[in-house]
Amino acid sequence: MKVEGTYNFAAPRAYVYQALRNPDLLQECIPGCQSLTLQEDGRYLARLQVGIAAIRGSFSGYIQITDENEAASYRLNVEGSGGPGFVKGTGLVSLSDSEKGTRVDVDGDAQVGGMIAGVGQRVLLPAARMMMNQFFECMQKKIEASAPSVS
Repeated sequence: MKVEGTYNFAAPRAYVYQALRNPDLLQECIPGCQSLTLQEDGRYLARLQVGIAAIRGSFSGYIQITDENEAASYRLNVEGSGGPGFVKGTGLVSLSDSEKGTRVDVDGDAQVGGMIAGVGQRVLLPAARMMMNQFFECMQKKIEASAPSVS
């Protein structure tokens, strides 16, 4: 399943880059995130409570940031499982300067299995987009409320 999006922030690119990697902000903005704990290997252990259509449940898994190019891009790797099934995905997060601050482009792929896959692509893709939009809307509010002005 392919998931893409573009988001704009009224904040400097370096500030947005750091905020998008801040574990406290990530935990606050990831929909359904109950905990996000840094592990010794650099991955974050995540526990989420989410639902898609009539299927709801808890997931445990890992989030890892790799291939970092300071203030320009990074790769986000996610894998998790729970009663409703599993999800595994990777996404490239790219940042660039824009007229009003910073543009963030997300290009990701995910695979799902188990009961959650049974709801079908017609339901999964809009749900994934909705969760991604909720995450970035939350991050926009938090980043723009505390960011220095764009010069």
